[in-house]
Amino acid sequence: MAKARTRTAARKVKDKWRAKNWYQILAPTLFDNAPVSETLTDKPNNLIGRVTEVSLQDITNDFRKAHIKLFFKIDKIEEGNALTQFKGHTLTSDYLRRMIRRRKSRVDGVYDVETRDGAYLRVKPFAITDNRIQNSQKKLIRNIMKETIVKEGKAKTLNEFLRDTLDEKIGSEIYKNCKKFYPVKRVEIYKTEIKRSPMREVEEKKPPKEPKEEAPKEPKEVKKEEKEEKPKAKKEIEEEKEAAKKEEVPKTKKKAKKPIVKKEAKTKKGKTTKKPAKEDKAKKDAKPVKKRKSGSKKQKKESK
Repeated sequence: MAKARTRTAARKVKDKWRAKNWYQILAPTLFDNAPVSETLTDKPNNLIGRVTEVSLQDITNDFRKAHIKLFFKIDKIEEGNALTQFKGHTLTSDYLRRMIRRRKSRVDGVYDVETRDGAYLRVKPFAITDNRIQNSQKKLIRNIMKETIVKEGKAKTLNEFLRDTLDEKIGSEIYKNCKKFYPVKRVEIYKTEIKRSPMREVEEKKPPKEPKEEAPKEPKEVKKEEKEEKPKAKKEIEEEKEAAKKEEVPKTKKKAKKPIVKKEAKTKKGKTTKKPAKEDKAKKDAKPVKKRKSGSKKQKKESK
């Protein structure tokens, strides 16, 4: 009888693995609801409250941000997707150890900040100096860190503040303010914790859009004759240079020549013909030739 009961009980046992379903975990709106990972469960309500750890490199595909770890908490299930909220972030331990060395000072701080939309979070920054510093200098650096973080938190919403911390903009702002009093090597916000979610909705300030670079306009179609210009020969280039030199030389005034009057010669028929001026000059220059008398004196006397 006992064996029969155990067999019937084994048949009634169900396979729990087949009863489970896959659910995709999505990042919050700050990261554009990017898919993070997948998880199994037989009851969706069991997923609420779970925390997942993801590297920022997996979301942004930027290997320079592999040292940042993000924590997302599941708060809602919709159509096979698990929606999350940002819980906080930390930096990896090996990244922190790389920056800290001997004969240097590390200044830590813990500050509570309230954002413009009513969220409440805890921020933990630290600064590193090149040399060891006194306690009074450390206190001054802590005060500067507190002032800048509280000021940035009041002026921004939770998403804007978190975006600036992950992009290291707030750390660079603290670095600028500390540099006026003491040269700081590096400032990092190594941990954040969300204590209270936003109480009211506030419109985020959109970053200014960068002006788009207009594509250069294509030049109009040039005639084939202009495109296919043959290179000038050496002779033409020399002639152009000589002509340019002549133009540069100041021109001297030339005396006006008197007009040459051409004489008209009469012909037998009474018509007149114009002769060139050169022939007139030649006639003037020529000496008059004496005519020879025909015969001798003796012949003339005899004829008489």
